[in-house]
Amino acid sequence: MGDADPTRMHRISAENERIVDLVLDYSRRRILSNDTPLDKPAPPAELRRLAGRTVTEQGLGADRALSIFEHVLAPACITTDHPQYLSFIPVAPTKAATAFDLVVSASALYGGSWLEGAGAVHAENEVLTWLAAEFGLPEGAGGVFVQGGTLGNLSALVAAREEARRKLDERGLPHPARWKFVCGAEAHSSVASAARIMDVEIVQVAPDSGGVLRGDAVAAALEEHGASVFAVVATGGSTNFGIVDDLAGIAEVVESHDDVWLHVDGAYGLAAMLSPLARPHFAGIERADSVIVDPHKWLFAPFDACALIYRDPAAGRRAHTQHAEYLDTLTASTEWSPSDYAAHLTRRARGLPTWFSLATYGAAAYREAITTSIELAHRIAAEIESRDGLTLVREPQLAVVVFERDGWTKADYDVWSQRLLDDQLAFVTPSSHAGRTNARFAILNPNTTFEHLTGILDTMR
Repeated sequence: MGDADPTRMHRISAENERIVDLVLDYSRRRILSNDTPLDKPAPPAELRRLAGRTVTEQGLGADRALSIFEHVLAPACITTDHPQYLSFIPVAPTKAATAFDLVVSASALYGGSWLEGAGAVHAENEVLTWLAAEFGLPEGAGGVFVQGGTLGNLSALVAAREEARRKLDERGLPHPARWKFVCGAEAHSSVASAARIMDVEIVQVAPDSGGVLRGDAVAAALEEHGASVFAVVATGGSTNFGIVDDLAGIAEVVESHDDVWLHVDGAYGLAAMLSPLARPHFAGIERADSVIVDPHKWLFAPFDACALIYRDPAAGRRAHTQHAEYLDTLTASTEWSPSDYAAHLTRRARGLPTWFSLATYGAAAYREAITTSIELAHRIAAEIESRDGLTLVREPQLAVVVFERDGWTKADYDVWSQRLLDDQLAFVTPSSHAGRTNARFAILNPNTTFEHLTGILDTMR
């Protein structure tokens, strides 16, 4: 130990120059690859056998470590930007966004405060301001990029409850024995997670027969639960079906209750507003108190980023600013510090890949790419309806297509899904609704083609 060089890992040296060259060469090959396989998970015992022990006292060296990653570990991860990755909600980062993610790490940026990262925060805020304008929110709306939709929903709901508390305190009124928020039965699982973390009660409201949460149903829930309700959560594109709630009807109801906050979870679907094909579905979004949308979904950024936008950012800051003696120099300032607007403190400037990609390609390219996905969803839905033995469960509103193979059980779907992955044809996991198993295409990647999808349908025999 006494002869070890404590600066070895950090100084400029031939060893570290080689490490950087190895990593950049691999990254360039991966980013520009046209034939990255879909890949699939491997059993734990197989990974232990192939990788061996990688964390050792003396280290393996960069060549060996990178080789293990490239040839053992990476192939055991499904390629999420593959055009035939159609499960959950895929990711399809632009080449510019992916490349710039390297720059963000290489630049040693801290994205938590204006003091330490003014340039990065400025760029992130330009994207947030652009999104807010696209969604019709007023001038001055803003927020922060957080890790994902779960943290975005949680942070928005914490701000909503704090506002309700503040208003009651200003009037000298007591707080309810149990705080509640209203949401649809089809709301994302992260909404229920937020309720558990906050120790509040969810009032789940049944949607209409088409899966849409309507204003009249929300009105009935608010009437029943009264002043204990601090927020209503609407969905701007559900994960399972891509359904957009009746945002205008819900907003009208919420606006008649002064102390209720309207939050719209648009993690997956809200980006569809960039397309003229989908924009009408989101009428009423401009009346929300907060919204989220995930750039790592339909805004073509790498993992992980969720844009949380407040109509009045001061409400977010009141709820989330952390106070400590060593933070006084930040919290005493009026400058925009992203750490003040969500349940976090340390943060990377995760909005910068989105900024660079938008600045590089322009917003029109995004509109075209999103429109292409929506058009493809409607085209494959029509194809499904035309095929014997297949049933379209619901006409797609955005770009999620759900369908059934007549007569199949869950076991049939499971076998089919595994065969698709084993054959490296596609990653399509079964889903379900109302107790019925189904298949589901989440179409997001502009490189996904009609022929890819029909080829998958051809295997359902």
